[in-house]
Amino acid sequence: MDPILIVLAGIAVVLFAIIVLRLHAFVALLLAALVTGLLTSELHIFEFAVQKGLSEGEARAMAGQAIGKRLALAFGNTAGKIGILIALASIIGVSLMRSGGAERIIRGLLKLSGKKNTSFAFLSGSFTLAIPVFFDTVFYLMIPLVKSISIRQPKKFSLYLMTIIAGGVMAHSLIPPTPGPLFVAEELGIDLGIMIVGGLVIGAITVLSGYAYALWANKKWELPMCDTPDISTEELRSLSEQEPAVLPSIWISLLPIVLPILLITGNTFLNMTLGKQGDTLEPFQQSLLSVFSVLGESNMALLIAALIAMYLLWTRIRDVALFKKYLSDSIMSAGLIILITSAGGAFGQMLQQTNIGARVGVLADTYQMAILPLAFFITAVVRTAQGSATVAMVTAIGVMSAFSEASGLAFHPVYLALVIGCGSKVFAWMNDSAFWIITQMSGMKEKETIRFFSFLLLVMAFAGLISIMILAWLFPFV
Repeated sequence: MDPILIVLAGIAVVLFAIIVLRLHAFVALLLAALVTGLLTSELHIFEFAVQKGLSEGEARAMAGQAIGKRLALAFGNTAGKIGILIALASIIGVSLMRSGGAERIIRGLLKLSGKKNTSFAFLSGSFTLAIPVFFDTVFYLMIPLVKSISIRQPKKFSLYLMTIIAGGVMAHSLIPPTPGPLFVAEELGIDLGIMIVGGLVIGAITVLSGYAYALWANKKWELPMCDTPDISTEELRSLSEQEPAVLPSIWISLLPIVLPILLITGNTFLNMTLGKQGDTLEPFQQSLLSVFSVLGESNMALLIAALIAMYLLWTRIRDVALFKKYLSDSIMSAGLIILITSAGGAFGQMLQQTNIGARVGVLADTYQMAILPLAFFITAVVRTAQGSATVAMVTAIGVMSAFSEASGLAFHPVYLALVIGCGSKVFAWMNDSAFWIITQMSGMKEKETIRFFSFLLLVMAFAGLISIMILAWLFPFV
């Protein structure tokens, strides 16, 4: 069966199960993953495994696995990547909100930027943080602040939510050292400095277009704040009315957010600079690299932040029963998000095993199109089909690197790398784990997430394509 038909069947199942049958997202996604896996032949799985770099024996073993085992492994792979992070992020978020730490940060932010500039502060802040840190982590750390400030200005909830999304997602796909743009730059032989500068320029254009869409969408559609399993809107409102004297200091409030960012960023840049020098490092440099490689790993950095946040919460309430209740609520909330997100990840991986990436590459060779729109189209189709931006970028560069070498480029290859990054933003929906993280942690329904997340990314992606084509024409740099 053609991989395109299998992907369409999987999409139809998940949409029918959620929209028509109104099944819980976890059940719907597992059902869609199961149908996709059953329709995928062993040959498709074998070819997919070989393309991933597995040996012939490993590929045959993977192709011969029972559908239940493949589904469980796909589910477990996603849970292994994000499970601990979501649980720790939930603890940090609840602790900050319940202790008054988030409220203290918001009051400081309003005092510093003013009410009129709050949304732009969120936008620029999330864009900057997402350069060295994965988008998911940035979102986990900023969503408590969005909730806390939106209780004062409920009509701007969707605007603040979209600003932290808009800033974070584009940096993730355009600016190294995140894996997608780093891999693409290496494959095309682009200097890392040029890739970073190009990513900053296109990132600024796309983020500003996303901000314009956020302003428009906020006026067109109302997004009420809803209760989430970790905290209700009434509890948030009561916390926002606390007297300044009872709130914790700004420094201890900021520490659970700033410290993991510093640790992860330090680890990233130390690996980029010192990590390549190997045995030539001084003892101090080696020690520094070793310390940050442990403390700067995402799970460890958020664990440290969670311990600080728990300490902050305990110092504010001093009640064992209440402290245990708040932690239990945060973990129960995280458990639901982990289940749904892992099911979405499993669905995405089962779609990848159809070898849809290679099928799209064959189509790209068949239809003659301009190189930049072609690269954008390939990346967008793979992203929409299987849900992973990084996989879409890797697939696209595998096709386009050979294509560009054969035909030659009339512009600097950085434009090709950037257009692939923009194409990886089209179209984020139910097979993307980030879709479910945002849905659950913000309290939105699926159709609301499509409006305020999927369409937002679509606008920014096409703004990037248009701006890259114009810049490549005006400033080819060849």
